[in-house]
Amino acid sequence: MTLPSDTEGAPAPHLVTEGDWAGWSRWSDDPFETRVGPFYSRRRDDGSVVCAFVAQARHMNAGGFMHGGCLMSFADFALFCIGAEALRGGHAVTASMNSDFVDAARVGERIEAAGEIIRGGRSLVFIRGLVSAEGRPVMSFSGVLKKIGAAAGRG
Repeated sequence: MTLPSDTEGAPAPHLVTEGDWAGWSRWSDDPFETRVGPFYSRRRDDGSVVCAFVAQARHMNAGGFMHGGCLMSFADFALFCIGAEALRGGHAVTASMNSDFVDAARVGERIEAAGEIIRGGRSLVFIRGLVSAEGRPVMSFSGVLKKIGAAAGRG
């Protein structure tokens, strides 16, 4: 995934103005995330970022629980939303991502991810977070984003 931007030619988030997700943003330019999600994000009043989507039958594995690949794709999306300020509107790629599954998510549950930037340097941004289902932790994650192009020179 590359970081959405409003200044350097990368895709920009689109504000949802109607329906259940009004007031949230999503990136419709990423075909994989649109197909797997769609995933949404918004900035809370305290400045932190939260990402969310609602679990559907198509997100489940054969056992009836959310597929681990879906959770990991969502966590990757969240890395970029949480790290957006440190990336300063530039491009980045996921250099590393770790995850630990701690519980199962089910159809109909609201899945959310939140986290924090541990360190943002000139070329790397370190992030950790937690994915929850209806407030119940289901996966912890951490990742490193690598700034590419012009974004790597600032910071």
